[in-house]
Amino acid sequence: MRATAYCVFETAIGPCGIAWSDAPAVKCFQLPEATAQETEARIARRSGGQGSATPPPEIAGVIEKVSKHLRGELQDFRDAPVDLSDTGEFDRQVLEAALRIPAGQTRTYGELAKDVGRPAEARAVGQVMARNPIPLIIPCHRVLAANGGLGGFSAPGDRVTKTRLLTIEGAKFPAVFDFGA
Repeated sequence: MRATAYCVFETAIGPCGIAWSDAPAVKCFQLPEATAQETEARIARRSGGQGSATPPPEIAGVIEKVSKHLRGELQDFRDAPVDLSDTGEFDRQVLEAALRIPAGQTRTYGELAKDVGRPAEARAVGQVMARNPIPLIIPCHRVLAANGGLGGFSAPGDRVTKTRLLTIEGAKFPAVFDFGA
């Protein structure tokens, strides 16, 4: 199911984008690009949506939670309506497991693999995190490498953004950038 519409909204860290399906449920989310125009171009392209629109109440509620969260008022997104209908079964299991990681806490790729009953699939979990269509709401930034390193982050700003999100949440993570894993 494609997104039906999207919008861009301001947050404490810059303009974010959100796209939703008819359900309505969040179909994809965009962390800030360098400019609002770049953020809008990316969310429009990723969503395949019909264009910018006023969000329905369910999505407006998610936007409010995102705005509060990025101001440091930590929010629980486990009840956010998300549409993972375009993902495969393994991806859906991993994304749902990541959704259960509380703000301020982290897990490793290996721990997430164990959570979904595939303990030897830590690398596959990392690939799912890289494809996460709904970052922040499905908190892939809370998943770290087994060696204590940050691991990767495919959102704009890469590991700098991951560090920023973990800092906002007060999570414990490597004090120095470990760009090795």
